[in-house]
Amino acid sequence: MSLAQLAAWTPAALALLATANTALNLLTWPRGRVPSPAPAPDVSILIPARNEAVNIEASVRAAAASQPAPMEIIVCDDNSGDGTGEILARLQAELPTLRVIQGRPLTPGWVGKPHACHQLAEAARGTVLLFIDADVRLAPDGVGRVLGLMADHDAQVVTAVPRQRTGSPMEELILPLLHLTYTAWLPLALIYSSPDPAFLAANGQILAFRRESYRWIGGFEAVRAEVVDDMAICRNAKRAGLKVVFADGGELAECRMYRSAAQVWKGFSKNLYEGIGAHPLALVGVLGLYSLAFVVPYLSLGLGLLGVELALAPGLVGVGLNLILRAALAWRFEHSARSALAQPVAVLALLGLAINSYRWSSQGTIEWAGRIYPRRDLRGATHGA
Repeated sequence: MSLAQLAAWTPAALALLATANTALNLLTWPRGRVPSPAPAPDVSILIPARNEAVNIEASVRAAAASQPAPMEIIVCDDNSGDGTGEILARLQAELPTLRVIQGRPLTPGWVGKPHACHQLAEAARGTVLLFIDADVRLAPDGVGRVLGLMADHDAQVVTAVPRQRTGSPMEELILPLLHLTYTAWLPLALIYSSPDPAFLAANGQILAFRRESYRWIGGFEAVRAEVVDDMAICRNAKRAGLKVVFADGGELAECRMYRSAAQVWKGFSKNLYEGIGAHPLALVGVLGLYSLAFVVPYLSLGLGLLGVELALAPGLVGVGLNLILRAALAWRFEHSARSALAQPVAVLALLGLAINSYRWSSQGTIEWAGRIYPRRDLRGATHGA
């Protein structure tokens, strides 16, 4: 094979790797089952909430209805100014298991979500601490499925990706790429089967700990300066020798992360760069890998149709593999057909978000929930318990 042929076929080979790994993951990604009736541990459902008036009532009601019934639901009202507190006061009068704590002013050196989660853990009494975001709606058997994952894998930590709901065109375009990112490159079974912290993915929308394990790793206090706190705390858990299960939580809960293009832009810009390690070389690697596997095949096919013979076959194969991959994800996770067909556009938009995330992080202008955070080194980010 000549160098020209090798270069032409490399994107298709990467698309094949991503498609094959996705197929493996769809067969092996833990989903959780409802365990047989038995005495269940006491579960504290813990919800950090800052300006969540749109979401908080549905989240709390779903948590209260999930079985086995939690011993308590605690919401930290993190200095909201949008009516979240008033909604919680009304719910507290109706739901006996609901407690509301008022978040303390943000302590210097802390990021807002770890700060709220730390206060929730301090207030909790359960033997299992189940943190969920305020935009998460647990399924009627959601608590049971979390406990089932812990029991089946003898795990101390469970983190899961709820079914992602979308509304606006930007959400529909970008949110399915979460599943693509999770499934394309890493055999997900390695997260729970290997003790190596390098094999890790996490989603803070659903994050459960056995209480003693949470304390052992220093909890959220040990990752107080991390914007991507879910990855940081799960990495600490694996470093401490704990078993972490990363699950497909589509049957466990659902979530609508964002409700506009502006929220998608801010949310991904906040997380992307630090989520890949906050290193410029990692960013270059991601940009190159995603471009080659998910964009270049479409360009090759276009060139082939225009008469560039060397590009036609690799383009056809690469685009075909991309469509198979996205069709499989759409079937499993209820993505729209439009999103699957718009693969190269979506990936280019994601890469633009990654570059903006790098800009925000390097300039110390990460913005979220009305707060702006300085550069990672200036936050004094910690990397271990």
